[in-house]
Amino acid sequence: MDLEAVRTFVAVAEAGQFQKAATDLSITQQAVSRRIATLERTLGVRLFTRAPRGAELTIDGQAFLPHARELLRVAERAGASVRPGRRPLRVDVLASRSAQSGLLRAFHRAHPEIDLDVMMLFDIETAVTAIRSGAIDASFRAVAAPGRPLPEDIASVRVLDEPLQLLTGPAHALAGARSVTLAQLVGHRIWMPGIAPGTEWAAYYDDLVAEFGLTIEATGPNFGTDALLDTIADTPALATFIGEPTRLIWPADHGLRRIPVTDPTPVYPHSLLWHRDNPNPALATLRTHLAATTAAHDAAGTWAPGWVIPR
Repeated sequence: MDLEAVRTFVAVAEAGQFQKAATDLSITQQAVSRRIATLERTLGVRLFTRAPRGAELTIDGQAFLPHARELLRVAERAGASVRPGRRPLRVDVLASRSAQSGLLRAFHRAHPEIDLDVMMLFDIETAVTAIRSGAIDASFRAVAAPGRPLPEDIASVRVLDEPLQLLTGPAHALAGARSVTLAQLVGHRIWMPGIAPGTEWAAYYDDLVAEFGLTIEATGPNFGTDALLDTIADTPALATFIGEPTRLIWPADHGLRRIPVTDPTPVYPHSLLWHRDNPNPALATLRTHLAATTAAHDAAGTWAPGWVIPR
């Protein structure tokens, strides 16, 4: 059904005259007549009768009028749902307790007028596909893993280097240390279930192992954060890496220790990805906010893989 014809029908019904409706719509009276005739043929009924005072709705026209108005309202809502600046900004993060999520929370506090939809996609390929299709506006990722350059229509900027800490249980050999060097971690088992082959975080930890001779194990199923914390608390031979800003809560009797890693400090690099043609003004606001509030990368005494795209 032609929405312009429906819009013209409503205009005539409200004006009571074809000429007045034509003036209101900034078209000719002949165009109004053609649109109404087309709509009547589509519906198979007469919508107006000529009267001394103008055009009067027939019984069918009266029945159709509330539905015509609803059609126009639905069309307006449909357009508004995808109009830049009117729909929520859709941003992908890795996890709800991650540093990326913290960046978005800070953005929301600074710009509460911008609606946000927070997504959690699995890997960079899925995120890039979603950006290119318009399913999301942006994604936080570590880019680009070796041999997997970003498509030319995807832009990126490095926004945060997240320092890693060692998390141990109370009986671990390093539990009493105020800090540990990467050299001191050689020979210790660092357990990180959930490192999936082919992901950007797998590429990151592969490089960390190759550079410093660490032992990182991804054996066993990933039962989530709570199960990881339980295991680390109860197993003296295991430790794990967590991001410094990552917010974790565990029972008091776990006695877990968060220990800074130094000489150098490994940092997980987060970049923001978006489509170069995305016109959403809220995306521009997010990029400006991140540029103004996040620290410079590659600080002295830190380490990140050489394949990470710089700011």
